Amino acid sequence: MIDGKKIIDSIGWPRLIIGLFLLSTYCVAPFVGIPLFVAFRDTFTRFGMNAILVLSLMPMIEAGAGLNFGMPLGVEAGLLGALISIQLGLTGGIGFFAAILFAIPFAILFGWFYGLILNRVKGGEMMIATYIGFSMVSFMCMMFLLLPFTRPDMIWAYGGEGLRTTISVERYWQKILDDLIGIHWELLPVGEILLFAVVAFGMWIFFRTRTGLSMSAVGKNPKFAQATGVSINRVRIQSVIISTVLAALGIIIYQQSFGFIQLYLAPFNMAFPAIAAILIGGASVNKVTVWHVLIGTFLFQGILTMTPTVVNAVIQTDMSETIRIIVSNGMILYALTRKGGGSHAK
Repeated sequence: MIDGKKIIDSIGWPRLIIGLFLLSTYCVAPFVGIPLFVAFRDTFTRFGMNAILVLSLMPMIEAGAGLNFGMPLGVEAGLLGALISIQLGLTGGIGFFAAILFAIPFAILFGWFYGLILNRVKGGEMMIATYIGFSMVSFMCMMFLLLPFTRPDMIWAYGGEGLRTTISVERYWQKILDDLIGIHWELLPVGEILLFAVVAFGMWIFFRTRTGLSMSAVGKNPKFAQATGVSINRVRIQSVIISTVLAALGIIIYQQSFGFIQLYLAPFNMAFPAIAAILIGGASVNKVTVWHVLIGTFLFQGILTMTPTVVNAVIQTDMSETIRIIVSNGMILYALTRKGGGSHAK
């Protein structure tokens, strides 16, 4: 006999309610003139754009370094890699992978520095990480005005100085992942989802290696880990570097799907939706699995996509952006007030 209470406990009431609400929007959509194909396509597109950004939170959470409110460091590293690739005029798959390669050294450097600071503030990581992330965005706002990029489609026209707020990647490597695998399916961003699957599988394997198990041990029981000879500070720095590198990869994937590089204040709040998604998926401040990433990203992006669309169709007015901001901030606020997370699905 199926134990309903046990199933509900394993899923968790918050995810069950959010999932049922999302399901209800899909059920209502055809009756208000929104084809289900369009509804699912938009949800999967947003999922593919954001999944690796959410996945980048895993190493730091597992190592007990807190929710990565300093994600803008990795995002800025990814932006620098993308800008260098475009400055060199690289296109197609070469341009996309060059952007990743250029971003990795910046991500490692930023992550190492970030990890050193977090090791000095154990117990207050999330507050300090927020300050570091915001400070990095402000610093890079100045750098984007001073760095010697010269391509006409990158800098302000008519004698202006510095990079534009938004730079198109259409001529360089927009939607390149689908082109590389040769599969263009309107319903799914196949390339992005396959790449997420590969990286997520790699993360699953990593946490079963000696290094990954050491990282998990540091997060769950640092005294035990130290007693077995694990260097807590070194492992925490490794987790921060991996998270920062994954965030750099994630923003480059986001850009190739979105079609634009967004600079200046755009990375300011990118950590909050990712953190909200992983908490809604059931993660806690020191326990996370790939399933939490998968479920949380789909639920968060699904609600964010479907709620404004359905409400607009019902009330026959364009309030999509206002509704999107309200829903997004509401879910972020909800998730952050329950940072203990939900059940620990395996």
